[in-house]
Formats: sequence, C-alpha cells, structure tokens
Amino acid sequence: MPRLIAVPEAHRNIDWLRSALQAAVEIEFSTLPPYLCGWWSIENRTCQAARLIRRIISDEMYHFGIVCNLLAGVGGRPRIRESAPVYPGPLPGGVHPGVDVYLSGLTRALVRDVMMAIEAPAAPLTDSAREPLSIGRFYDAVLQAFRVVAPDLSVDRQMHERIDEDTLTPVKTLEDVERSIEVIKDQGEGTSASPTDGPGDDHVAHYYAFAEIYHGRQVRETDGEWQFAGTPIPFPDARPMSVVPAGGWDEPPAEARRLLDAFDSTYTAVLDALDTAWAEGDPRSLMTAVRHMRRLEGPAVDLMEMPLAGTEETYGPQFRPLG
Repeated sequence: MPRLIAVPEAHRNIDWLRSALQAAVEIEFSTLPPYLCGWWSIENRTCQAARLIRRIISDEMYHFGIVCNLLAGVGGRPRIRESAPVYPGPLPGGVHPGVDVYLSGLTRALVRDVMMAIEAPAAPLTDSAREPLSIGRFYDAVLQAFRVVAPDLSVDRQMHERIDEDTLTPVKTLEDVERSIEVIKDQGEGTSASPTDGPGDDHVAHYYAFAEIYHGRQVRETDGEWQFAGTPIPFPDARPMSVVPAGGWDEPPAEARRLLDAFDSTYTAVLDALDTAWAEGDPRSLMTAVRHMRRLEGPAVDLMEMPLAGTEETYGPQFRPLG
C-alpha cells in the first residue's frame, strides 16, 4: 500500500487500479485463516462470541467476492493461489504496518493483536488511537481512483452468488462500485457516527464486535460516548491451539502430518477453484471452492485436539498451499 499510495492521484491509471484491487483481494483473503482458526477453536459454537466471529467470517467472504468482482470488472484476473498469505506475517498492501498476523486458537491476545488490529478504523469511536493506514483509508483511495479513471466495467467474469445474509452481484456502474466499497468499509469499521455496520442494520461492525469479545461486554452509547458497558459477553472456552511457527510445524508426529497434509491439500483445492471461478467466470468452480472450504473444519479441529509435545497446547492448521 505505501508504494501504491505514494503514486500521485493524477497518475493513478487503470494499471494502478488493477494493482490496488489485487492488493484488496489479498487483504480480504488474508483475514480468513486467522478468523477461521479462532472460530474453529471455540468449543461451544452457540455462544455469543462464536456467533459474532462466524458472522464476520461470512462478511469477509462477501468482501473477498466483491473485490474479485471489481478486479474482473476492470479487466483484471484475481491471483489467489499465487498470492496466498504466509503466516506469521504482515497484512498485504502495507495496511496497518507493524501488525503481525498469526494463526492460533482463540485467546484475548489473538483478538486484540490480530483481529482488532486488522479491522481498526482510522478513528475509532471508543478510543483515541488513530490508524492512518487503515483498510478503510485504502478503500477510499481505490474509490477515488474509480471516480477519476471511470473505467468501463465488464460483467463477463463477475460472480453472482448468495453468501449467507448477503448477495454478491456483478458491479456494473460507478454507483455499484461506491455502494460495494461503502459496504466493505461499514461492515469492517462501522460508520463515523456509529459502531453498527450501516443504516438499518443492528449488526456491530467487525472492529467493535471483536472488541466486545475482548472487553467482555457489548458496546453501548452512554452520555454521548461509546463504551463497552453493555450486556456481558463471556470469553469462550477454546481448544489451546498453539501459534503456528514461521515455516510451519517442525517434524510433527505421523498422525499430525497426515492431518496437516489433508488440510493443505483441501486448502490448495480451494485456492485453485477460486482462481478458476474468476478467470473463467465459472460459478460451478465457486461452488466447488465453497464445498472444499467446508471440508477444512474436520482436520483443523482434529489437529487442535492433538497435544503438542512438551506443552499444554495443541497443533492446528498452517494454511500452506501444496506445490
């Protein structure tokens, strides 16, 4: 992102826009593995914290679909397997510099240092910290480039699919672009006046939902200030998945290796199917990716229940494409 943002606005042409949208594809996809690990680790999936994280995962899948459609719409091809994230590591595009994204079971540290850090607004309503290179600011630059470049938008390889509460639709006009980017920003960071994710919606935006889990209470407006002083949200019991080390697990036992290989094989199939979906405009490949993604949970949870020798922690998925 710093390199992209360093380009003067007058020089942000169609090539800049395609590069920025590829960065957006990488940003949105990179949120899924840490969020999934946190969610899979929760023992009681009916608890409030689990429901909040599950909704956020659904939103992130929707955002990923939006930016893939936007990139396809301006003649680009999302490169998904080629740019698969590596953990631990920084966020793509240079957003939130200094944030180290890692994979582990759900802990307060993961919620604060990864989940909240990823979604942090430029100016949170609940504290005074400022994030000049927030994801929302990145999308502001993308939207401005759309307005200046005014590219023709093709629907040939864009997807149309229901994603839980949201419907992914082809982007045909600048108004569609504006609406799509506003959805991504509001669902992630809230609006400038409210932690909810948009008019007429009582869902709390991602940053504030994660903060509710961290602080253990719902966010409420009190005397004109937003505070975490509402209904308690107990921190859930979670499987003690250890932080995945750089380079992955070192010499795991045979059963852990089998599960890791099974997971990574299915994960690779997800990436390949997503690549095909937007390269060819093939909805069947998108459905194949969804089916494979659902199959990741089994080996992931089995790994999270396998003790890591010499510790009280367990293994977990490392999200490493094969080949």
